[in-house]
Amino acid sequence: MRRSSNAALFWPVMILVTVSDFITKWLAVKWLVLKAMPHPVFGDWFRLALVRNPGAAFGLNVGIYSRYIFMGLTIVALVILARLYRSTRPGDASRVMALALVCGGAIGNLIDRVTSVDGVIDFIDVGISEITRWPTFNVADMAVSFGAFLLAWVLWEEDRDLSTEVSPVSAASVARESGEA
Repeated sequence: MRRSSNAALFWPVMILVTVSDFITKWLAVKWLVLKAMPHPVFGDWFRLALVRNPGAAFGLNVGIYSRYIFMGLTIVALVILARLYRSTRPGDASRVMALALVCGGAIGNLIDRVTSVDGVIDFIDVGISEITRWPTFNVADMAVSFGAFLLAWVLWEEDRDLSTEVSPVSAASVARESGEA
């Protein structure tokens, strides 16, 4: 019964992230190929530019087997995230939201890796000039980044709460143990 109370938040968020990522990537491939690259949306600081990333975040690439290595790492991460989900207390909305965001984003990028040898589709390009641009990213990357940050914060708070949790001890029991009683 524990998972069902969290499922009402987890599944819709995870599916929304995955579907949104899929649709926006499909639109990027359909429309951005024909447009001038990059395509300014809000001046030079927010542009759309179709890029295929065979590596991981920030263009991390481990050679010709990057696709398979990152597919494997994604599957391992999803298994770990599933275990975290199963251990989540009912009603822990922050933790459930974080897990749903990371899972949805991971699945979105995994779909790209499985369906194309060219890599993950990235298309959101932000920055001020050619020198100060953030690496091109997608909806899945945003979900993974925000979800990972939220999950780290939630787990840190849980750890902090556990370490500051002190069982109540009466003065009489302290005195008894010290031989003063």
